Amino acid sequence: MANLVKRIPLLSSAMPEPPFKGLVDGAADAVPANFVRLLGAQFANKLADTLASAKVVLPWIMNSVGAPVFLTGLLVPIRESGSLLPQIVMGGYVRQYAIRKWLTVVGALAQALAVLLIALAAYSLDGVTAGLTIIALLAVLSLSRGLCSLTSKDVLGKAIPKNNRGKLMGLGATLSGLVGIAVGFSVYFDWPNAGNGFFGLLAGAACCWGLTALMYARVAEFEGQEEAAQNAREQIAKSLKLLRSDQPFRRFVMVRTLMMSSGLSAPYFILLAQQSTAGASFENLGLFIITSGIASFVSSQIWGNAADRSSRRVLIITSILTAMLCALGALASYIGSQDLWLMVALFFALNITHQGVRLGRKTYIVDMADGNKRTDYIATSNSAIGVLLLATGVFGALAAQFSMTLVLLLFTLMSLGASLLGRTLPEA
Repeated sequence: MANLVKRIPLLSSAMPEPPFKGLVDGAADAVPANFVRLLGAQFANKLADTLASAKVVLPWIMNSVGAPVFLTGLLVPIRESGSLLPQIVMGGYVRQYAIRKWLTVVGALAQALAVLLIALAAYSLDGVTAGLTIIALLAVLSLSRGLCSLTSKDVLGKAIPKNNRGKLMGLGATLSGLVGIAVGFSVYFDWPNAGNGFFGLLAGAACCWGLTALMYARVAEFEGQEEAAQNAREQIAKSLKLLRSDQPFRRFVMVRTLMMSSGLSAPYFILLAQQSTAGASFENLGLFIITSGIASFVSSQIWGNAADRSSRRVLIITSILTAMLCALGALASYIGSQDLWLMVALFFALNITHQGVRLGRKTYIVDMADGNKRTDYIATSNSAIGVLLLATGVFGALAAQFSMTLVLLLFTLMSLGASLLGRTLPEA
């Protein structure tokens, strides 16, 4: 399989070349095969995220089943914070395992089951009942995603050499974006029935998470650091000490906190589009899936390569772009210009920017440290972000009941703050 990849220019350009840096003893020989397997896993996981997107697909479903705007505004905070908040506790549990890929497998399969149940709820329920059920199942999916997030980065760090990790993540997102474009066209042209369309998208996401589990199961992972499991109180105390004592890490957490505006703002562009007469039909969901796929396809590998050169610079650039786009969205909301194609264009640009945010922060934290220190960094930063994300998301959802303009202005200010603070970060 690795030889086949080398014959395809798009894939071979990202294949790591020796000498391999930052790997445990014995891992170098397995790099080509692991690259292919992890690329497959990244592709399938990213495609699943697209098909069951809390920024695109789930808001459309919530609106279609008649759920309140407040519940729709909770989708991204629940999805993101649910996967981030428990990671301090998860980190204390995970550190006892020298081989961690099986935890990723369990998390991927749990996500597959949760998204199938969301499809069933969307098909059989409506109103507040449907909204609350979807939110509860999304919380289960999010917890499973958190386990994958924590363990998969360790697997990536042990299997792929430094300065190649951003390329792999970017290429996986590029390939998933290409397939996402095809899916979006299918929705736009062929699926006029909302119920069947939603079920097909979410069932496809479940299949992709099943493929993710299979790919991780086949990764040749070499043993890393293992320590005795720590209880929640010990892990929280250790994490708080880490935030107090490690200034570069603390600044990264602060920058990442302010940059969560790129993800939180996306559903509000969807809601603004649905407020227009032209944007309310189910087929137009396909437009947003198409633009999301195109954004991922055209930008992910570029951002990934840029992150390998300087993930710090990527964080600064994308925070400035996010601020500009949120400001334009706020202006459109204020003057009542909620044209479907304007929202599609802004959403497209926001997705390109968010790809850079995602790849920049992931590459930065993976490159900051090795072994259990990297696990501690990931768990601590994710849990801290989870608390702040939930608080900000709930505030935004409440404010959106009265003014989406106000919410988008808040995200503009957060992004500007991230661009300024990002300049103080050291290179990873």
